[in-house]
Amino acid sequence: MDKQFNTRSMIFTLYGDYVRHYGSVIWIGSLIKLLKEFGHNEQAVRAAISRMSKQGWVKSEKRGNRSYYSLTEQGKARMEEASKRIYKFESQKWDGYWRMLVYNIPENKRSLRDELRKELVWSGFGNLSNSCWITPNPLDEQIHRLVDKYEIADYITYFKSTYEGMSTPQSLVDKCWDLEDVNQKYSDFIKEYSEKYYIDKNLIEKGAISDGACFVKCASLVHQYRKFLFIDPDLPEELLPNQWLGNSAATLFNDYHDLLQPRATQFFESVFE
Repeated sequence: MDKQFNTRSMIFTLYGDYVRHYGSVIWIGSLIKLLKEFGHNEQAVRAAISRMSKQGWVKSEKRGNRSYYSLTEQGKARMEEASKRIYKFESQKWDGYWRMLVYNIPENKRSLRDELRKELVWSGFGNLSNSCWITPNPLDEQIHRLVDKYEIADYITYFKSTYEGMSTPQSLVDKCWDLEDVNQKYSDFIKEYSEKYYIDKNLIEKGAISDGACFVKCASLVHQYRKFLFIDPDLPEELLPNQWLGNSAATLFNDYHDLLQPRATQFFESVFE
């Protein structure tokens, strides 16, 4: 049993990797049973799912005396975006433009400002200066979703622009993101998970591991790798450092996930209602 994972983010992982492929809806009883494998108790699961419901990620419906939870449109969009970034193999090509978002949110809406900052970091924006955020990625869709979600059209100005100096695009990147730190974390991930990969490959070939254990390992792998969504801005290859380890980490993640997924899915289906 593994208690190191926060219940709410573990639920996000399960929705992203499993539930959304099964109609995006699950009975709370199944969710409790699945999370028990990681050492989470019923009370923690109910509290976390109720919080996610208040935040607009899921909605509940009663069928008889049973509660079912399904992803909202906002939840589906987030899962879709996360999944695209988690299961990609390499960085995209750059169109040479920077997207620049400037906000001017009044002091009496400070909590809104904090929420927006978190969302911008998650989407891969970098903070260039106070209230000015940039990204080389075409994130127009995500920005419009954010503006609608928080109803902040009046406070946001959004540009698609070219960088005219005074330095290089590379120095802009260094100013906005600590890629050295991200690269070090990729290095740690590769070291830890290549070892685990070979051990589990061996166990699976020998038939010496249960479906339940594969499920726990697979969800834990996704859960750990998902953390890179919060720190890696997913920059185009032209803007990445020479010794970038993100692509090697992605290959390892995909190979390991493919190894565990069939058995993990069997376990999920045995519990899922």
